Amino acid sequence: MRVRGLFRNSVLMLGFVFLYAPIVSMIFFSFNNSRLVTVWDAVNSPTLKWYVVLFKNEAILGAAWLSIKIAALSASGAVVLGTLAGLSLARFGKFRGRALLSVMITAPLVMPEVITGLSMLLLFVALEQLTGWPEGRGILTIIFAHITFSMAYVTVVVQSRLASFDCSLEEVALDLGARPVTVFWRITLPIIFPAVLSGWLLAFTLSWDDVVISQFVSGPGSTTLPMIVYSKVRLGVSPDINALASVMLLIVALCVVLSTYYIKRIEQRRVAEALMVRSEEL
Repeated sequence: MRVRGLFRNSVLMLGFVFLYAPIVSMIFFSFNNSRLVTVWDAVNSPTLKWYVVLFKNEAILGAAWLSIKIAALSASGAVVLGTLAGLSLARFGKFRGRALLSVMITAPLVMPEVITGLSMLLLFVALEQLTGWPEGRGILTIIFAHITFSMAYVTVVVQSRLASFDCSLEEVALDLGARPVTVFWRITLPIIFPAVLSGWLLAFTLSWDDVVISQFVSGPGSTTLPMIVYSKVRLGVSPDINALASVMLLIVALCVVLSTYYIKRIEQRRVAEALMVRSEEL
């Protein structure tokens, strides 16, 4: 048993080192004063020089703000469509077109991004030739393309949560005279809200760091932050990229911590309310 536990812990530690050692190294060298990314300047380091350079770079800051707007809008659209699709698959049983809907939801999860990006580009070109919309490629086409592939992930998350949903709560509300819309807004949505929030964060992250699909459907003036980073890395990694990645990592870590805390509070409140209702019934 001791050998098995030692082996398990060793594999776990190796896994963590493999995942997080490059990230720690990147953060460490973001405070390096040298222009050589992998050579530490022991005389003039650590320094915040590259963070100052980063926050003076208007191109990167503009692309970062554009990426945030695109990610927020596409995540919101994906949550609405993904939640409706998850409800349809989890609640309505067998209906005509269910198999087709299930396949269409699963396809973006396994389809290569190159195929998705090319198909979206051809679709937008065909629509522009037939209807005149959209007029070229830009922010709007990126948002629609991101919604298309990210809503599949939201659907899977919401459908998984609804699989363990206690339908008796909705039945009681309906028996008491509540309308289906009221039941959804007052009972169903608050209970599945942690899953909806998780789906939104997942869709936001997928849109935020997408490069392949964005390159197919973007146009002049719609260059996102991952596209700029990719173009800069192709010419060699510069120290300000380490600073940029470190800032992005900090933002993501804060969002994860806050969302986890918020979801935990919601679950604790829901459990407390359920216990209170049971105690009152007894």
